[in-house]
Amino acid sequence: MTVKRLFILFLLLVLTTSVHAQRFNTKKVNDGLRHGQWEASLLTQYQNGFDQQGEGGSEIDADDAFGFGFTIGWNLNAKWNFQFKLAMNEPDYTATLVPEQPENPDDPALSPFELNSSLSKYASAFNATYHFFEGPLTPFVQAGAGWTKLDSNIPSTPPSTGCWWDPWWGWICNTTWQTYDTTRFSYNLGIGGRWDVNGALFLRGSYNREWLDVGRSSLDFDTLTLEAGLMW
Repeated sequence: MTVKRLFILFLLLVLTTSVHAQRFNTKKVNDGLRHGQWEASLLTQYQNGFDQQGEGGSEIDADDAFGFGFTIGWNLNAKWNFQFKLAMNEPDYTATLVPEQPENPDDPALSPFELNSSLSKYASAFNATYHFFEGPLTPFVQAGAGWTKLDSNIPSTPPSTGCWWDPWWGWICNTTWQTYDTTRFSYNLGIGGRWDVNGALFLRGSYNREWLDVGRSSLDFDTLTLEAGLMW
């Protein structure tokens, strides 16, 4: 009786394993490696410089810059992916500022002046990606929208210093200040390619153009992005 039961249990185990393997292989054949998978990636990004003209002769000239970021997304199927992306960089720039002229014509006119600083850019976007092929190697197109924060790193208020007593380190003082910054709606379009190395690892590269409306003018950024990520 014991041997018979063990034999029946063995048959059930083999049958269950075979069915599970068949379902797994069928999913991979019919749906591809990406189907229904969550994913996350780390990215490095190159952003080209730009030269933007403003009103009255004002201008900003920003250098090229490298940045970094991450994505987290979900593959609806082998062709559609939806993701959240956050990328950050900090290009150096030169700004030409044109002061507001005095109302009294007898007062001397104020001349434009230049300043140098670094621009902190934090771009977040919700993107939809369409893969042309269901296989592990495929080109894709991408579109998305979100918000971008630009921080000039130029103080807008006088610095404020605060001090407090720490029982371990004694008196600690810190100086902070507000800067000129803005957060604006942005959108992007891109093309690229993806390689699913296996069921867990993927590589992705893309070219994107981002548009940002800053009120009286608009900015656009060209970016090249390389990513390495995991699926689960």
